[in-house]
Amino acid sequence: MTTTRVLITSLFLKAGDDVDRYLTSQGMEPVYRPWHGGRTEEELIDLLRGIDGAIVSTDPFTARVIQAADRLRVISRTGVGYDAVDVPAATKRGVIVTTTPGVNRHAVADWALALILCCARKVPENLAEVRRGAWARHEGMDLAEKTLGVVGLGTIGKEVAKRAKAFGMRLLAFDLVQDLPFAAGQGIAYVPLEDLLRQSDFVSIHCFLNAATRHLINAERLLLMKPTAFLINTARGGIVDTEALAQALRAKRIAGAGMDVFEGEPLRADSPLRSLENVYLSPHTAGSTTDARARSGRMAAENLVRGLTGERPDGIVNPEVLAR
Repeated sequence: MTTTRVLITSLFLKAGDDVDRYLTSQGMEPVYRPWHGGRTEEELIDLLRGIDGAIVSTDPFTARVIQAADRLRVISRTGVGYDAVDVPAATKRGVIVTTTPGVNRHAVADWALALILCCARKVPENLAEVRRGAWARHEGMDLAEKTLGVVGLGTIGKEVAKRAKAFGMRLLAFDLVQDLPFAAGQGIAYVPLEDLLRQSDFVSIHCFLNAATRHLINAERLLLMKPTAFLINTARGGIVDTEALAQALRAKRIAGAGMDVFEGEPLRADSPLRSLENVYLSPHTAGSTTDARARSGRMAAENLVRGLTGERPDGIVNPEVLAR
């Protein structure tokens, strides 16, 4: 009897953990090859030989990779984004693609607020003063009565809005799909993107990356923001034009930014963002809490098992595969 082999690339999943025990209890053989970035198509194709399902990070599942993986039936993401997966190619091949919606919404929302607080209160600078034996005070601003613009009022954007409301902030949102009851209950006004950028003191991005949102925040739209405003991105790096952002920060056309995600990850050593003092950079860590990862890993594993055994997984991206 052929063993069902599962490739696991998410860094936080390891042999002997809860996910490993669950998969082996289902008669599956986990194969661990952690994703650190920089893996080529050829390397991924080689790893997928003899693999029936994959629990993955942001590995690039291109059309060529998917076509070459002749045994692959499920790609299960330990996250909500799936821009690294060529979904049409997967659908054509009959490969199920799943995500883990909602599992890290609190973690990402917390980190977005942390970056907002860094911008508002200069938290890192003030902590560094005492650490180095100094006592200078880096003055910031109150969040109360400031305007937060949420770009993408989905699961995570809503959590950010609720936290910001507790700080007494005024709330604006831009989204093509509008949850009017939620917005009314939280005192959020839906506005066009350009109006949101013009009015907001802080702009926090929480939409998916796709063809329509790539470089949604570009040089032209950055010019709409107040010179005192801050841009926060904990969604996907490709939503913001990196070069345009660097130029805006360098010229002080906006006051600053807090970035957890980048167009290329890890952020390259010569990135212009690294040399700027008015931007806070973190290593795509917003969703990386013990609680979120435990939920994400377990849900991704359950999605994979359901897909491989003919059941409908949660968070399925291409349900038309099941209709076949």
